[in-house]
Amino acid sequence: MHGRKMPATLRFMLASRRSELLGLEDLARTCELVTRISQLVHALQKERGYSNIYLSGNAAHQRQQLDVLSLEAEALERDVRLDLDRIDLDAVSSADKTRLFTRIAYALHSLDELPALRRRIREHAIGMQDATATLVRLIGGLLAVVFEAADTAADPDITRCLVALFNFMQGKELAGQERALGVVGFASGYFRGDMLERLEHLLEGQERCFTTFDRFASPAAQALWQALCASETNSNACRLRDIARRTSPGAAVEPQLCELWFELHTQRIDAMKQVETRLEQDLLQQCRYSIERIRKGLQSHRKLLDGIADMHAAAEQAKLFSVQASDLDAPPPDGMTAMVARSTLELLLTQSVRLQGLNEELREARQALDERKQVERAKQQLMRQQGFSEGEAYSWLRQAAMNQGLRLEEVAQRLLSLAQPAAERAPARTLGQRFRH
Repeated sequence: MHGRKMPATLRFMLASRRSELLGLEDLARTCELVTRISQLVHALQKERGYSNIYLSGNAAHQRQQLDVLSLEAEALERDVRLDLDRIDLDAVSSADKTRLFTRIAYALHSLDELPALRRRIREHAIGMQDATATLVRLIGGLLAVVFEAADTAADPDITRCLVALFNFMQGKELAGQERALGVVGFASGYFRGDMLERLEHLLEGQERCFTTFDRFASPAAQALWQALCASETNSNACRLRDIARRTSPGAAVEPQLCELWFELHTQRIDAMKQVETRLEQDLLQQCRYSIERIRKGLQSHRKLLDGIADMHAAAEQAKLFSVQASDLDAPPPDGMTAMVARSTLELLLTQSVRLQGLNEELREARQALDERKQVERAKQQLMRQQGFSEGEAYSWLRQAAMNQGLRLEEVAQRLLSLAQPAAERAPARTLGQRFRH
């Protein structure tokens, strides 16, 4: 600044751009954590799937393979914990980290319980469904961290990458749950009615997640996904699903099919990991690009503000030596001449237009996250007021959407908008009854 003080208006304009850069650098660190979590989730999904294979039998080679998968997950968990240890929690002052840090705390609590679960699995002291449910909750907690990272991101390009990655991770998690469910069903020889209903629920959920992913993903990630969908592995997995749908107590199949199911769906999920890795690379690359863009913008901005400050200083110097100047002519402290004020206003308007454009782009990227939050809130509302399980609540929303020709998100939004006012007017009627009326 050439040894002189910049006027307050210009100092705050410069601070605004510095704040933008600092926020982006912090977001980039969060994105690095997200990629670590993505890798850990994939390892836990593999361990969960093979845990069911192990629990359905007890062969020595199965125990060895399960140990290998557990060690891989433990190594990745250590990486995630190291990333978390690097966060200076005493220096954190941003209110938008509240939900993110709460999700991290919940995920860590679940990870702390993982060693005990592993021991119970190896001792055959827990059933397949209970082991799966526990690992589903753990992975769900890790995915919630990714969701909150996307929901608090302030850069629209990075937010789009996070939305694509989160939805793909969520879809892959549902594919992992499908793999675990299939192992249970085939190991039993047939799929009960509730298991088949759960299978369809998982397939529909995958379709919704992958549709949203496709809206925000890069062309490279989209191409990988399209190749997977057209692959022989995917076709074989679909054929095995059809076999599962045809099973019944009177039409049981060989339990050994559970290993074929696991192998096919593992191949499918491993192929999904390639797409996920591409999304991780896109995310980190976008972070680097955005940071570099903001740094260059900050340098240009500083030069512009320095130029305006020089104009301001020159005007003050001219006023000082003007024989006609009086105290009434002097600008207020830290004030500006008319020409400097015009230049400053033009710069402020340009920055406001830029920020408004970013907000519009951000709103579009966050719409998918907002819709997901509405569906989750509607499910919780039904679970509280009607005593539904999570699966029953989702089935109710899905059926209501089919009956009324609406999207699931639209049904959730209508249900939430009716819930509180209707509860005040007619507390004796159930939420489902009020919605139908």
